[in-house]
Amino acid sequence: MTSVNSVRSVRSVNDVALTVQQTARPTGFPTSDHFRFVESPVPRPAPGTALVENLYWSVDPYHREMMDGDFVLNAPLEGRALGRIVASREPSLPEGEIVFHRQGWRTHAVVRPDEVRRLPHHEGVPLSAYLSVLGGTGLTAYVGLTRIARLREGEDLFVSGAAGAVGTATARFARLLGAGRLVGSAGSAEKVRYLREHVGYDEAFDYRTGPVADLLDKAAPTGIDVFVDNVGGDHLGAAIGALRERGRVVRVGTISQYNTPDAPPVVFNHADVVEKRLRIEGFLVSDHRDVQDELYEFAVPRLLDGTLESDETIVDGFERIVEAFLLMLRGGNTGKILVRK
Repeated sequence: MTSVNSVRSVRSVNDVALTVQQTARPTGFPTSDHFRFVESPVPRPAPGTALVENLYWSVDPYHREMMDGDFVLNAPLEGRALGRIVASREPSLPEGEIVFHRQGWRTHAVVRPDEVRRLPHHEGVPLSAYLSVLGGTGLTAYVGLTRIARLREGEDLFVSGAAGAVGTATARFARLLGAGRLVGSAGSAEKVRYLREHVGYDEAFDYRTGPVADLLDKAAPTGIDVFVDNVGGDHLGAAIGALRERGRVVRVGTISQYNTPDAPPVVFNHADVVEKRLRIEGFLVSDHRDVQDELYEFAVPRLLDGTLESDETIVDGFERIVEAFLLMLRGGNTGKILVRK
């Protein structure tokens, strides 16, 4: 786990409530000028609701897509968060309970019972894991492998964006599920070393050092069975060429295009899809919430016995949430990036 320390530059969240709002639509990479912090009194819960003081916040690649139109300007932003209920006027939401909710980019949130998920009590599991390897990140990786790819023992994988949140979780889960050779791509030599030495990749390459198709051919000369794609672009084209018969592409994200909407189209041999009987499938993790308990059953015992680790970069201080988001978009994190109170 990587930790980024901070010095508080705004008033304590105990004094006021802070929210983050988007102020303008970006063209290309967003900057801090596209956001603002807004102070207000700490809200009070109405009957049937509870007040949550947030402890951890998630910033995710999909937030960049939402900045283009889904986020309402000059309004608090959506996002995943974990917090403690500090005041309640709803019997099913007792004070002191730790809950998950999606009103993330704020220090305090007033929630209804249908807007939260109470976390299970797994003694010895760090709270941050419920936003990383046990949260949406882990669920995406687990569903991608077990439901979309239907991974079989001994199959070889290639993962793009392998040093990111889903990429690290995918490798760790794939290894536990009996995968064969694991190959990943990342954006720096340091990340490549991390993938090989800590995450469990057999081979990894820095995609900035040459054409991805050539780098993948060198890393996986006999081909791959499954491609888990977080990037799109030339990674997708290269992987289709490297897939063996009845290979599968699991489309998770297209981060290479989030800040370059005019990116060139993916180029690949379309005949490969037919002749090799390939399957290309994308999915939204929100359609697979029913797998959450299965993920806990799979991952929690392994977290506790040390056979599974959660790759996290922690940024301290809510006032650095925008900084953390921009850091993630620039590839400055390893594993899941989280903001901690």
